[in-house]
Amino acid sequence: MKILKLLNKNSLSIILILLFGLNSFAEDQPVDIWNIDKDKLETNSSSDDDKAIKEEIVIETEFKSNVYKMQSEKKVNAINLEDRFGSQEIKIVGLYDPDDYGLNINMWSNTNGDQLKILFDKLNKMPLSNDAIEIINISLLTNSYYPQKNITEKEFQKFKSDWLIKNSNLELIEEYLIKNQIINLHPQLTKFLVDQYLSDTNIKKACEIFSKNTEPIFDEYLSKFNIYCLIKDNKKEEAQLILDLKKELGFKDKYFEKKINYLLEYTDKIDDEISEKSIFDFYLAHQTNPNFNFEPNDKTKKIIWKYLSSANLLNSFKETDTSELDKIATIEKAVHNQNYPEKDLLELYKRFQFNINQLLNAKDAYKTLPNIEARALVYQKILLESEIVEKLKFLKILKESFENDGLANAFDTELKTFLKGIKPTEIPDNLTSFYYTNIKIEKNLDKKIKINNDIIHQSKLINYFNGDYAKSKIEKDTNNLLKKIQKNKKYFLSKKDVILIESLKYDGIEISEKYDDLYNIDENEIPTDIQIMINNEETGLALLRIAEVIGQDRIERIDEDTIYFIVTTLNQLNIDRIRNQILLQVLPLKV
Repeated sequence: MKILKLLNKNSLSIILILLFGLNSFAEDQPVDIWNIDKDKLETNSSSDDDKAIKEEIVIETEFKSNVYKMQSEKKVNAINLEDRFGSQEIKIVGLYDPDDYGLNINMWSNTNGDQLKILFDKLNKMPLSNDAIEIINISLLTNSYYPQKNITEKEFQKFKSDWLIKNSNLELIEEYLIKNQIINLHPQLTKFLVDQYLSDTNIKKACEIFSKNTEPIFDEYLSKFNIYCLIKDNKKEEAQLILDLKKELGFKDKYFEKKINYLLEYTDKIDDEISEKSIFDFYLAHQTNPNFNFEPNDKTKKIIWKYLSSANLLNSFKETDTSELDKIATIEKAVHNQNYPEKDLLELYKRFQFNINQLLNAKDAYKTLPNIEARALVYQKILLESEIVEKLKFLKILKESFENDGLANAFDTELKTFLKGIKPTEIPDNLTSFYYTNIKIEKNLDKKIKINNDIIHQSKLINYFNGDYAKSKIEKDTNNLLKKIQKNKKYFLSKKDVILIESLKYDGIEISEKYDDLYNIDENEIPTDIQIMINNEETGLALLRIAEVIGQDRIERIDEDTIYFIVTTLNQLNIDRIRNQILLQVLPLKV
């Protein structure tokens, strides 16, 4: 106890404040709520010095029990508050204001938890497009009350946490945690965020999470990380004080303490023990050993592989001998898991030695070799081959070899590079599927909308959904266009035309009834379960259901019938802003 021995009794009280946070300390002084007699407080403040000394002795000698007592009393106080105010205070944890998307704070209030659990389980198992992901983010991260039926607050929060971890949007996770100050509510989510930053050797971003946090940290792993960050920020005394207080509360971790003592310069003895229990333990081993050396294997965790790659600790792999097939197999697996550069593996393949006959007859020769050597031979043949069709054949052979060994991702980026250099017109029919399955087709994100006033859903009316139309003008222009269409006997309203007209009607745009006979609406096109959600005002659940329908498709590629019921659902729920985003993706002609 290097620091505690030097502390007097007054400084111990200061440390307690530091440990539990100023906000926490303020919360323990609710004078009016607890009906404390102010006169008694004044009397107590003027008590004699002997009594004050005795109280400080009690604090010091019964430190551990008092700390637990403080936490226990805090829980009791929270319960008393609920009793006094009828449990009316409900936590609202989110990221978006409901008005941002035309939602409301009760969007989950009527949801049956059993249905939510089933639907969310499906979503977690599905590949999802960015459009579907965005809708789920909005539904889960909008500020709202929790569902109350067949689900607990803790379960609902876990849905959010699991979802954010699955999609690994680190900026979104950090914003969610810090804005709501919920590190203690979501320790697993916070650990995930910290570990991901650490695996990228971005210790600055990892530590910023703690510097932006205003509450005491209860999770042991995060608390240890916070201590390290304080040392990193040259706040060594504060780090030592917190560590000593943790030890008073029963904390024991010899591995961690050895590393921290080295960083605090209490010892210059290098501890060469390397723990792979967590990425943080592994990181500490690297930071406290100038001669750090570690060679991963098949059992090494993916996140540690990622750290080794980010920290340039895999240089020894570049010197791998071609005879070390077991080591090369490990490298291939690391490339597949995106923990080792694909280019470095292919450079290693180039070092294999083959005779001229093997290279000339590679199409047959590779079949007689072990898989790793076969891949090396085929790759070298690809580099030597000048005929486009033959090169494509060998590219396909190499890709299939990786896939057959469960290493499909190990030849992905470079394959796309090869294919990008081949014109589609040079692809024979028997290789067309292979070509289009593996090539990356660049999207033109700068496409402009082309207005065509001869088609309703491509007309200037779509500008309404951009907010570029006054209500009086949109009504006039819509009725004029329908009048024109009605005279054109060859024009038949498409589903997209109907989607636009119906959306205008839901927004209160008055369209003359004489144009109603231009189209028929099948009210049964909305799936029964979604219609029930609409009737019950289960907005959040309906949004998740829409995300399930979209699945892995981009919204602009979904068929018109599906788009119709999605838009109609959003119309009935009065979710205009999400609806408008979808309409602007699917209605206009883009060139």
